[in-house]
Amino acid sequence: MALPLPPGLTPPEIAFICEMELVTIIPRQRLEGLELLGGPLKPLNPPQRASIPLWLALLLKRQRRANIVPPPWLSPDSLSAILKYETEIDAFSPPPRLPPLPSGTSLVFSPPFLPGSTADATADALPYHWLELGSMLLEAAPEDFDDANEVRKLLRGLREARMAKLRQGVEVLDAGGGVKMNGVGGMEVGEARTFITGVVDGLRKIGKSREEARKERDRENGYSPSQDFDDDEMDMR
Repeated sequence: MALPLPPGLTPPEIAFICEMELVTIIPRQRLEGLELLGGPLKPLNPPQRASIPLWLALLLKRQRRANIVPPPWLSPDSLSAILKYETEIDAFSPPPRLPPLPSGTSLVFSPPFLPGSTADATADALPYHWLELGSMLLEAAPEDFDDANEVRKLLRGLREARMAKLRQGVEVLDAGGGVKMNGVGGMEVGEARTFITGVVDGLRKIGKSREEARKERDRENGYSPSQDFDDDEMDMR
């Protein structure tokens, strides 16, 4: 008998979705165009840059047929600035800005459907799939980074700082508040889901036990909940 799946997406599933993100490559040889589910892919002609899905870029990289251009936010300078913001400001760093709407259309793009991982992406904001995309690029193409070790260290620091904020935000749930998650990435949501749902379930059990204890005290003192209904009915009369 198969075990029930946990709620939400698992980390491998989130990484699979991330592979649809567009990244910039520099082809090392000419490749014919392809008909993909996401749309046609134009022919690749070196040394012209092209934006292709991450899964295809990783495949061409393993075949030594292309080099991957890391997005601007995945540089040591940009990551250091974002990490400074995360450690000094009690909020998550702002996500990438939405592009202006084309004239005559009402289509609004939002994360993760934004080109936030190409060479034209902004350098001061983390996209929705920043954590998983950075890990995959560092694993598959470390030589395409100026300083892969520094980037890896900064990504680790960002992950720890942001996860600490998520854990601190859960504390307000006990007071009936909410957790503000603007700018939180896909993998962070998947990782935080376990302990957030655990805290919520724990608070529900505590609230239920408190309510049962209150009702028990009322019964011991001779108070019946139906009295409130009778009093209200008399007031209406």
